Amino acid sequence: MSVKIGEAAPNFTLKNQNMEPVSLADFRGKKNIVLLFFPLVNSSPCEKELCTMRDGMKDYENLDAQVLAVSVDSSFAHKLWNEKQKFNFPLLSDFNKEVCQTYGAYYDIFGAGKFDYKGVAKRAAFVIDKNGILHYAEILEVAGEEPNYNAIQETLKKLS
Repeated sequence: MSVKIGEAAPNFTLKNQNMEPVSLADFRGKKNIVLLFFPLVNSSPCEKELCTMRDGMKDYENLDAQVLAVSVDSSFAHKLWNEKQKFNFPLLSDFNKEVCQTYGAYYDIFGAGKFDYKGVAKRAAFVIDKNGILHYAEILEVAGEEPNYNAIQETLKKLS
């Protein structure tokens, strides 16, 4: 399954790096959402992407947006990575690989021939408005690429 622009984004509840539940519905009527999926904690491309988001957080706050980052890593791995990188947004564990599949951001096999990891989130970015409607979707096939930050911010500006 995957999601479509103009439709309601599927709700989910996942544990953050502190083992606290975070639901997409928690932000309904309050904040726009930048929902990021990333393959693996502590990998160079993922670190670059999430540090870019961390360092540009004022821009997203000014656009009334909450960033949520999701991978299939455990909350324990997220906690250790967050202690190191001081991310200023929740890292959510989709350990059971349900949410990334629902959003169409899922590798059956990641790093074929090199890693051969089964069931890893693809790098992807979604913008969801305060009413829970999807306005932007970018699912990257190449894990080393980063999402289009300008397009994400332009979408958020249109929601203001």
